Amino acid sequence: MKKKFIIAFITSIICFTLLYSTVLSSLFFDKPAVATDDKPNQTVEIEPEADTKVKNEIMFLLMGVDAQNVKKSKGTRTDTMMLTRVNFETGEINILSIPRDTRLSVKGNLDKVNAAHAYGGPELSIDTIRDFLGIDLEYYVKVDYQIVQDVVEAIGGVEIDVPMNMKYNDPTADPPLNINLKKGLQTLNGKQAHDFLRFRHNNSYTVGYPEGDVGRIKSQQYFVKELVKQTLTAKNIVKIPSLIKTYYENVETNIPLTLMLKSAASAGKINVESMETATIPGAGEYIKGISYYIYNREETNTLVNEMFGEYVLD
Repeated sequence: MKKKFIIAFITSIICFTLLYSTVLSSLFFDKPAVATDDKPNQTVEIEPEADTKVKNEIMFLLMGVDAQNVKKSKGTRTDTMMLTRVNFETGEINILSIPRDTRLSVKGNLDKVNAAHAYGGPELSIDTIRDFLGIDLEYYVKVDYQIVQDVVEAIGGVEIDVPMNMKYNDPTADPPLNINLKKGLQTLNGKQAHDFLRFRHNNSYTVGYPEGDVGRIKSQQYFVKELVKQTLTAKNIVKIPSLIKTYYENVETNIPLTLMLKSAASAGKINVESMETATIPGAGEYIKGISYYIYNREETNTLVNEMFGEYVLD
C-alpha cells in the first residue's frame, strides 16, 4: 500500500511542477473528506459524481504562472502550458507542451497564448487551447513556481545534469531573478531547481538554448521525469505530509475531487519511463519587432490526433 500510495502521490507531483496528475487522489483513499492544514476543523466536501470522456483517463491543461502565490495570480501571464493526458488503466502519460510565445487568436486578436490567462484567467486559457487544437478540454491545473522549490526541498534536492553554465540576473522581476548554475551533474536545492526551470539565456544572449523556448521546454520535461523518479525512493515516503501541505498552498484546479478518487484504484500502474512528451511543431519569428512562435498547422493536427485522438472534436 505504501508503494502504491507514494507512486500515486508523486505522479501528481509531476503536475505540481509542470505536469500535475490527478493521481493525487490517492491521498484520499477510503475517506469521504479530508482536513486541510490551514483549516484543521473543516473538511473538503466531495462533489457530485464526475465522469471523464474516456474511461479511467483524464486530460487537463497544466498552467504554470510566474507568481509568488497561485491564489493571487489574476492578471498574470502563464509561463508554462502543457496539455496532459493520464490513463490510469494503462499507465500512459502524454504531455504536449505549448510554447508561451505561440501566436494564436486570443479574444479575437492575434496574440501570444500566454496572454490568455492575463485577459481572462484559466477559463479563457482553456477556451483558447480548445479552439486552437480542436479538442474537448474541460479541466485545468494551475501552479506557481513556489511549489517546485517546496517539493524539491522536501525531498532533499534533485540530481540534474545541467547542460550549460546558467547565469542570468533580472532585478525587476518579482521576485528578482539571480540565476547562477554551473554546468554538470549536481544536486539542486529548491531555489536552484526553480532557476534551472526559468533559465532561457544569459543577459548578453551569448549562452542559452539554441532552440530558444523549445529548448527550455525540453529541459523542463527532463526535470519532471528526474524529479518523479528520485522522489519515488523509499527514503522519501516519510515526507508525504510536507508534500501534502505544499499541494494545498500552491495548486488551483477545477478537477472534481470525486474524479480524483476514481483514479486512485489504478494509480499504481503509472509508468514515468513510458511518458510521451512533445512540443507544438513550429519556429520562432519576429513580427513587427515582437518575437512569436509560429506553429505548423498540418504537423500540429497530426500530432494532436496521435496523442489525444479520442478528444478531437468533429
